[in-house]
Amino acid sequence: MCLLVAANMNTDTKVLKLVRKSEATEAPEHELPDHKLLIEMYRTMYMSRRLDDKEIQLKPQNRIFFQISGAGHEAVLVAAGVALKPGYDWFYPYYRDRALCLQLGMTPLEMLLSAVGAEADPNSHGRQMPSHWGHKKLNIVSQSSPTGTQLLQAVGCAEASYRYNLIPELQKRISNFRNDEVTYVSLGDGTSSEGEFWEALNTASNLKLPVVFLLEDNGYAISVPVEVQTAGGDVSRLIENFPSLYLQRCDGTDAIESLEVMRRAVDYCRQRKGPAFVHARVIRPYSHSLSDDEKLYRSDEERATDAERDPVKRFGALLIDEGVLDQDELQQIKDEVDRIINEATDVALSSEQPARDTAMMYIFSPDVDPCSKEFDTEDGVQLSGNPGTMVDLINRCLDTEMARDPRIVVFGEDVADCSREQYLDDVKGKGGVFKVTANLQRKYGSARVFNSPLAEANIVGRAIGMATRGLKPVVEIQFFDYIWPAMHQIRNELALLRWRSGNEWKSPVVMRVPIGGYLKGGAVYHSQSGVSTFTQIPGLRVIYPSNALDANGLLRTAIRSDDPVLFLEHKHLYRQAYNKSQYPTDDFMIPFGKAKKIREGTDISIITYGALVQRSLVAAKKMEQEGISVEIIDLRSLMPFDWNAIAESVKKTNRVIVAHEDSLSFGYGAEIAARITDELFEYLDAPVKRVCALDSFVAYAPQLEDAILPQVSDVANAISELKSY
Repeated sequence: MCLLVAANMNTDTKVLKLVRKSEATEAPEHELPDHKLLIEMYRTMYMSRRLDDKEIQLKPQNRIFFQISGAGHEAVLVAAGVALKPGYDWFYPYYRDRALCLQLGMTPLEMLLSAVGAEADPNSHGRQMPSHWGHKKLNIVSQSSPTGTQLLQAVGCAEASYRYNLIPELQKRISNFRNDEVTYVSLGDGTSSEGEFWEALNTASNLKLPVVFLLEDNGYAISVPVEVQTAGGDVSRLIENFPSLYLQRCDGTDAIESLEVMRRAVDYCRQRKGPAFVHARVIRPYSHSLSDDEKLYRSDEERATDAERDPVKRFGALLIDEGVLDQDELQQIKDEVDRIINEATDVALSSEQPARDTAMMYIFSPDVDPCSKEFDTEDGVQLSGNPGTMVDLINRCLDTEMARDPRIVVFGEDVADCSREQYLDDVKGKGGVFKVTANLQRKYGSARVFNSPLAEANIVGRAIGMATRGLKPVVEIQFFDYIWPAMHQIRNELALLRWRSGNEWKSPVVMRVPIGGYLKGGAVYHSQSGVSTFTQIPGLRVIYPSNALDANGLLRTAIRSDDPVLFLEHKHLYRQAYNKSQYPTDDFMIPFGKAKKIREGTDISIITYGALVQRSLVAAKKMEQEGISVEIIDLRSLMPFDWNAIAESVKKTNRVIVAHEDSLSFGYGAEIAARITDELFEYLDAPVKRVCALDSFVAYAPQLEDAILPQVSDVANAISELKSY
């Protein structure tokens, strides 16, 4: 059970005297705010604690299913709520921030609806654990469980405001920006060990973004104490030299001191001087969660010392000591809060949970369907100009789309022509390591095309925050091989945001990623092709064109869609002569989930994509000389994929090969082969055959690379074997 509950006034006064005695030599005198505000703050703090207690009471009864408390953090959180503006500023809280959300305007009923998993829960509509805060009206952006992922998104949210003021055309397209808005983001002391914490501070300081970082330091990350987490045991000592960062420290259990500090920090950000960092020392009087027992690793003496600093008791005692309230009036507040919580509990427990048939809702946008006819202008497309490579046509698509939509920002490593703008007239410009974004910065300016730090999570996390605000980030991860530091942001944030919030929030980011081998020298870390890792993520579209024209049309669809898109560009195909095309019109689009029949055939179907399309064509022409007619289907879109095109081809030929550059075991083709066997078994005259890479890495030596990756001869041999089955 709880270590601490609301106590009587004698205990409150005793606690206050103990704190004053222990801090008498160092605590400055603080001017008290007006009485009305003090009473409001106490009411919120007490309500936050009692909501924790109510949930702790309900959990053993199996009427809620998880509980994690904000106990001990209430004072600084209420102070933050007073200093900031709900529905005006932006909020990226973490799970201890119950008191903040109450102060901003979230109701006890809304919190209890979350605890019981009700459909009416505004935080997630029953899809997330309790204390995963989110509220559209209050600008509380949906929170998730991974530690620290919110930090880069908060930076991106603030950066959207920064870029909004730099791009005049945006002011005609988006209206939810205010010149002095602030983005709040909070974290625990354990989270400061995450790399994304440092990435967020770096970018916020570098761009002087109006982000208030609140570190709620209760001394523990579950059972790991702060001195084990942090060199020297003090995070704020390590960040003192970040430029433009306004660093403040406070006793986070002292509501008056916390309010003064939070107001200074917020004011600093409103004046656009840079980010602020508040290091608040708080306590954790309850265990990490009801799944944890702090008695296993904390001494009784330590827990008793924390109890003396209980912020709710301290503040109640202060109000009595200063004559703001007497004991009867304080008790009346407590009684009223308890009544409200009990009534809200009854309503929450009788509320309906989400219907079973809603599980698949909001994985993708319910409003914009990139698979629809609206995105299909492929038939009868008008082409003009000299043929261009895949690089040329991707660049043209980015150019025309940026001209059409000022919300589009392009960033990543080395994507700008030259970050030092004073040299632009003197240098040719970089424009990406493959020149895909060449001259975009020159044309659209450094506010819309810019370089990022060498940090992939930084790129994707910031993009999520920007997209949440209405911008359209089209970011580049320089090589697929280095996408893995961003995996947390992609899997647990980008793809999940819409679903976990019940369609309250979305983040339609486009990630362009060069991928694949056949490079002669690419070796292990420039040749990877693990697409199946991403196609299994619900909420993420995965696109993989094999030629210049398809790349142009599919990228335009990706940009105009309302879902996160992983747009894979095969490096080997970037400048091949065989996949060149003239330029389509500026409205040319290819819908997702629409495969393309590359070659008609009657004997065998090859289902493929990417670099294996051309290799399959060469093999098919070779085998035609032996009297074997091969049909080739280029999927183009891997998630979703065109099952109807696959089924139609298999029903015609009765033999099928799935060919791709991914590895054989657990590769993308395994799912295609399994579904063909499951749903089209009666049409098959032979087993489904796969032509894939070895279950290995790609080597540097050309001969070894050729042995590892599927070649034309491998496809031809598979055709011959399958025909003779």
